[in-house]
Amino acid sequence: MTHYDAIVLGAGAAGMMAAIEAGRRGRQVLLVDHATSPGEKIRISGGGRCNFTNVNATVATGRERFLSQNPRFALSALSRYTPADFIKLVDRHAIAHHEKTLGQLFCDGSALEIINMLMTELKRARVTVELGTSIEAVEKTEAGFAVRLSSGSVTCEKLTVATGGKSIPKMGATGLGYKLAEQFGLAVTQTRPALVPLTFETGALEKLKPLAGVSTNAVVGHGKTRFEEALLFTHRGLSGPAILQISSYWREGDAIVVDLLPERDAMEMLREARAKTPKLAIQTVLAAHLPRRLAQMLGEELNLPGMIGDFSDKNLAAVEALIKRWALKPVGSEGYRTAEVTLGGIDTRELDGQTFEAKKVPGLHFIGEVVDVTGWLGGYNFQWAWASGWAAGQAI
Repeated sequence: MTHYDAIVLGAGAAGMMAAIEAGRRGRQVLLVDHATSPGEKIRISGGGRCNFTNVNATVATGRERFLSQNPRFALSALSRYTPADFIKLVDRHAIAHHEKTLGQLFCDGSALEIINMLMTELKRARVTVELGTSIEAVEKTEAGFAVRLSSGSVTCEKLTVATGGKSIPKMGATGLGYKLAEQFGLAVTQTRPALVPLTFETGALEKLKPLAGVSTNAVVGHGKTRFEEALLFTHRGLSGPAILQISSYWREGDAIVVDLLPERDAMEMLREARAKTPKLAIQTVLAAHLPRRLAQMLGEELNLPGMIGDFSDKNLAAVEALIKRWALKPVGSEGYRTAEVTLGGIDTRELDGQTFEAKKVPGLHFIGEVVDVTGWLGGYNFQWAWASGWAAGQAI
C-alpha cells in the first residue's frame, strides 16, 4: 500500500493549487480526481477564456463580496494569497490576459492555458496525479488516513478535500465533500444553487417568453443589495450577470426589483417626450431607450391608451414606476444544473482559518467551493480557490 505525506481529493482550482504548494515544500503528494481531465470548471469558465481572478477581490470593498455565515473567515487566506500573486504566476507562464469589466481578468486565448499552467506546476512540484479514479472510501487511522480508490488503497498523513459543491452535475459534481464532512462529524450549512438564472410561474413566463434573447443594462435589487449589469430574458425566465449576482441573495417567496433605466431620470425623460413628441405612443417613446420588444411588452403591461401627449402626470408616474421599480417574483431557479457555484457548505466554525484543518479531526482539511464561502460573479470564486488552496498547501 503506497503511503503519501498528503493526498488531495479533487483536481479543480483549489485542489491543484494545494497540491502544487505542498509539493513545492517537498511533500510527497497524490492528487486524485474521478474526472478524466483536470480543471473542468476552469475549462468552461468565462466562455472558455477563464475569468481567473478579480483585481478587487482583496481590496476593502472586495472582501465584502464573499458570502458566508462568517464572512470574515475568508479574509486570512485572501490577504495572504492575493490576485497579484496569481497574476505573477500567470505572467511567469507568459499567458496573455486582459481586464474586461469591473476588475475581471480573462485569458486572451483559451482557458486551457490556465489548466496547462497548473499541470506544469504540478509536474515541477513532483505531484503524482491520478485522473479517472473514483474515491470509494475514507477512514481515519492512527497515522493519518486510509483512502480506498478505484485504482487501489493508499494512505497519508494529511488529507485535503477539494471536491467542490453540487453545481453543474453534468461535469461530475457529487457532493462528496459534504458526505465526508458529515462522516467525520463536521457541520454543513444549508446549501443551495448560486450564480444561477431565475425562473417564473406560468403566467409571468408567458409574458416574458416573447422577450427571450433580449438583453439590456439594468439595476437588479433584493433588499438593500443592488447590481448594475446586463439582464437577459430567456425562455425560462431571467439570466445575465445582474440576475446571477442577485440569485445568491434572493430566496423563494421574495420579489426582485428591476430598474430598466439606471442612472437616468425617467420622469424628466417622459415629460420631455410629452412636450416634444406628443403624438408618439408610449411604446415608441420607451423604444428610444430600451430594446424594442421590451418596450412593446411594457406598453402592453401599462395598458394606457392614447398618445403620450394625452398622459397626465399620474399616467407618467405609472410609467416611471414600471420602468424604474419593476417588481418581479421568481418562483425558483434553474438549480444546480446551471448554477456556477454552491452557496453554503462546510461550516467555517469547524475549520482553522489559517490552515483549513478541521478542528475535530487533525490532518483533515477542506478548501474551495466545498466550504461555506461563496464569491460574487466575476473571478471572486477562483480567487477564493487559489487562496484557500495556497493556504492549505502551506500546512499539509
